[in-house]
Amino acid sequence: MKLRDAMQDARRRLELVGVPDAGRDVSALLDAAGAGVEEDMTPEVAARFAAMVESRLRRRPVSQIIGRRAFWMHDFEVTSDVLDPRPETETLVDAARDTGAARVLDLGTGSGCIALSILHELPAARAVATDLSEAALAVARRNADRVGVADRVTFLRSDWFSDVDGQFDLIVSNPPYIAAAEMPGLAPELRHEPRMALTDGADGLSAYRALARGAGAHLASGGWVMLEIGHAQGADVTALLEAAGLRDVTILPDLDGRDRVVRARNPG
Repeated sequence: MKLRDAMQDARRRLELVGVPDAGRDVSALLDAAGAGVEEDMTPEVAARFAAMVESRLRRRPVSQIIGRRAFWMHDFEVTSDVLDPRPETETLVDAARDTGAARVLDLGTGSGCIALSILHELPAARAVATDLSEAALAVARRNADRVGVADRVTFLRSDWFSDVDGQFDLIVSNPPYIAAAEMPGLAPELRHEPRMALTDGADGLSAYRALARGAGAHLASGGWVMLEIGHAQGADVTALLEAAGLRDVTILPDLDGRDRVVRARNPG
């Protein structure tokens, strides 16, 4: 099969079902299938590429098809058991690295991309990373090996703070913040991601209430909590953290200028 013909056909089919930026996806799938610069595709490469395109036509995310997603400084393993790491979440890592924290807690770690990227940036730090999903924790452990920080992170199955002991200099989380009423209008790719990582099945603020209640008891004096939020949740999450006694509450924007992270400090 001619490489150009395969690319054009795949792009046309993806565009017909509404896949945005289909050309980018075709390039990523070709690379993952092992296509080189030769004009003709081998039968093996053509078969792999065709299978990947069929999966993308069903709106499965590219990261799940190829099994990885670039985030911060590394490629992270991605499966249907974890949230697909997104560029806007790098806002949280960027803010966290300025804290110089020695003890980090990541609640709802998923792929581990946040905690492991922070450990990469803070070579003296250690972390505890929790999740309710054992399957997600297995992915995070493999990613810790990929990043080279497995000796500095402890993985723990926990419902937010329920099984967490000790105090930390930094608590981070990208909790499920999509309200149940918003779910039907989301991109079809999100059907392939774990629902409990996307929505609380209510107003989108349930996780923040739990995080605000438990943060003070698990933050060292002067310690920081940093939470990713939906673009319209800044005022609500700020109010929850202030009501819990945290101070210096600030909303940080992502690269597109949207509210993305709420940061607060334990006054000690």
